Amino acid sequence: MKIALFSDIHANLPALEAFFTDMETRKPDAVYCLGDLVGYNIWPNEVINEIRKRGIPTIAGNYDYGVGRNSDECGCMYKSDEDKAMGVQSIAYTNQTIHEDERMYLRTLPAHLQLEFQLNKGSLFLLMVHGSPRKINEYLFEDRDEKSMLRILENAHADLLFFGHTHKPYHRIFEYEKEGKQAYRHAINLGSVGKPKDGDARGCYVMLTINEESSIHEKESIQVEFIRFDYDIETAAKAVEESTLPNAYADMLRKGY
Repeated sequence: MKIALFSDIHANLPALEAFFTDMETRKPDAVYCLGDLVGYNIWPNEVINEIRKRGIPTIAGNYDYGVGRNSDECGCMYKSDEDKAMGVQSIAYTNQTIHEDERMYLRTLPAHLQLEFQLNKGSLFLLMVHGSPRKINEYLFEDRDEKSMLRILENAHADLLFFGHTHKPYHRIFEYEKEGKQAYRHAINLGSVGKPKDGDARGCYVMLTINEESSIHEKESIQVEFIRFDYDIETAAKAVEESTLPNAYADMLRKGY
């Protein structure tokens, strides 16, 4: 089974359209969205409706949670007062732009999704969250202490934990012992479709492949592929510059930070 997972579109319609074009050529068996549909660009309604019309199971990101409640807080982490001031502009713009039906859709999104696969060699539990299993806006960066990450995975009963929020993709595998046998848990950050921050301006998503022999005891039996795709960055960047949003967000799109 091939499962496409994506996150953090942030109202970037050109990126979302390019993602769908790329993803559909790969013919996944299932598709899931891990939230943050809105914020930072001019197309919150269009992005929401592209996902809705495809019936893609979607969870709430921290930005979706805030906008869904018409809040002036997005639950973001800011490095400076300047970043915070820009963030205030962004969520204000989104709250002014979004339609009421689309706002209510965001408000009713679930906090997480869990799947259980019953395979030949036992069950495999897959958990999808936005930030972390503990909090919608907790950042799970790649350099987080191994013991801390493993504890989060164990407490969430997750063999495979998929999340976004940091906009920086990675796949970490943690070894532990279960019933006297070596076993593995996987933490996979999807990166971002519409606002990458890892220095690569292309959009990013994940294709997970599992089969009937996939097992927590065989780490290579679970395949995680990070897929980068090109999109019309200039159209997205110029849309920011032609709006009341901070021009810095356009530069971020061009440079992937």
